[in-house]
Amino acid sequence: MDTVKDVVGAIFVENGKVFAARRGESKYAYVAHKFEFVGGKVEPGESKEAALLRELREEMNLAATIVAPYMSLRHDYPDFSICLHTYLCRMQGEYALLEHESARWLPLADLDPQQWAPADAPIIERIKQDEELLKL
Repeated sequence: MDTVKDVVGAIFVENGKVFAARRGESKYAYVAHKFEFVGGKVEPGESKEAALLRELREEMNLAATIVAPYMSLRHDYPDFSICLHTYLCRMQGEYALLEHESARWLPLADLDPQQWAPADAPIIERIKQDEELLKL
């Protein structure tokens, strides 16, 4: 694999719960019907923050505020590699699911990395240990 794509994801935490969006069908079985942080690919010439705000509009018709960078990591899937950059964010208004089959707010204690896309699993592990997030 020669190319590593930069990908962004939004972490929404409110009242001790994390927003989890479930993917639908995918040509890659290892991400189909898994939870993920909403986001997507960074386009050429686009900042990571601009890409995240664009993806939130495209996937959820959602305006959001980026609060702070949270965690970045590289993940090698069998068919491609990504560098995932996640950000703590706040929703500004209501959302509509345009690309996901469902979404819910999960208590931190109920987060199961096995239910998330493999690239997101290490971030879920960190979130579960992060007592500062309980204050959001």
